[in-house]
Amino acid sequence: MSHGGGRPPEEAIRERGRRVLDGRDLTPAVGVRGEPGRWRRAVEGAKVRGFRPGFEDGRWSFLYRRDTQYASKPGDDEVAAAARRMRGGAAVPVDVRGPVIRPNVWTWEVPVYFWFGGIATGAAFAALGCEAAGDERSARVARFVAMGAAGCGGPLLILDLGRPERFLHMFRIFKTRSPMSMGAWCLLGFSNCGGGAVLADLLGRRRLRRALTAATAGLGTYLGSYTGVLLASTAVPAWNRSRAFLPPIFICTAAASGAAATRVAVSATGAPRDHPTRQGLAALEAVAMTAELALSFVNERRLGVARRSLEEGRPGRLLPTARALTVAGLALRALAPRAPRAVDQAPSIVFLAAALAYRLGWVAAGRTSALDHEAVAAVARGSEEPLMPSQ
Repeated sequence: MSHGGGRPPEEAIRERGRRVLDGRDLTPAVGVRGEPGRWRRAVEGAKVRGFRPGFEDGRWSFLYRRDTQYASKPGDDEVAAAARRMRGGAAVPVDVRGPVIRPNVWTWEVPVYFWFGGIATGAAFAALGCEAAGDERSARVARFVAMGAAGCGGPLLILDLGRPERFLHMFRIFKTRSPMSMGAWCLLGFSNCGGGAVLADLLGRRRLRRALTAATAGLGTYLGSYTGVLLASTAVPAWNRSRAFLPPIFICTAAASGAAATRVAVSATGAPRDHPTRQGLAALEAVAMTAELALSFVNERRLGVARRSLEEGRPGRLLPTARALTVAGLALRALAPRAPRAVDQAPSIVFLAAALAYRLGWVAAGRTSALDHEAVAAVARGSEEPLMPSQ
């Protein structure tokens, strides 16, 4: 590299860094200005400590996989022992200091988008069920509910992204390994199929309407669950450790909220209280929310240290509220046959509120969990308990 004059910088670097520790010369090998770096062993033919010449050991030397000689022939080598200590065990040699990962910067648009996507999904399921039962009138209402909810998704994403063209740029690629990319394409396909089903119904194309209704419900299976996959595919402890449960939890709340919105709409269009579709949608609400309660209970018991973020701050208020609303809705639904006609819709409205609270709570938990530095380190090392510094 060029130098404008004066004392060569490599000399100052050597002077500052020249030191000997345990008989080893640790002076930086900075080379000579304008010349290629030269290096040779102090003792010709000497082996490098902690290194093995085999290709497989060179590749996995820091992991100590079972297919390496390190794993088959453990010794007292200091480098190997230090690496083993760093990669395993519940103790870390230093205090955990953050931030380790950056928390999400999502605002209210994202959880509300999740909520509307869930309603669209559940309404698509309801439309397919009504078609199968021969209730074309209720199926028509369910399709309108699904399209109305899905239509809110695009504007909410644009609000979150900041500029409309960013939403359009999401359709420049089709990345199967990206939940966000696949979710955008699924929303597009869902909206097109659902809109096509509405148009086919208006044109009297019965077979086409049924086919597009089934396709919409099939795409809804992904639309209602991919948001859980999106959260779980991050390094955020509460989301990451819930990766096996978040997608089914989200699909349960989606089915319940979509059924609830459809039931309210069907009732508003004049369906009597004892209409079979209203009763079937009420049963779907109750089953889906009961499943959500059971899945959430099991998931939270297995989170370990990552559970702390669900019990404090904003998530600590929203998630218990969502559970309380769910229990209240189930109780109201059990009492609905003997309740006055005026409160017949109350359980559906409560379930809609519970689904929104769940979405808001889980998204808020991401920021709280990302700022829990001990939990981040614990999940990265596969531990379920807080990591304490070694003494």
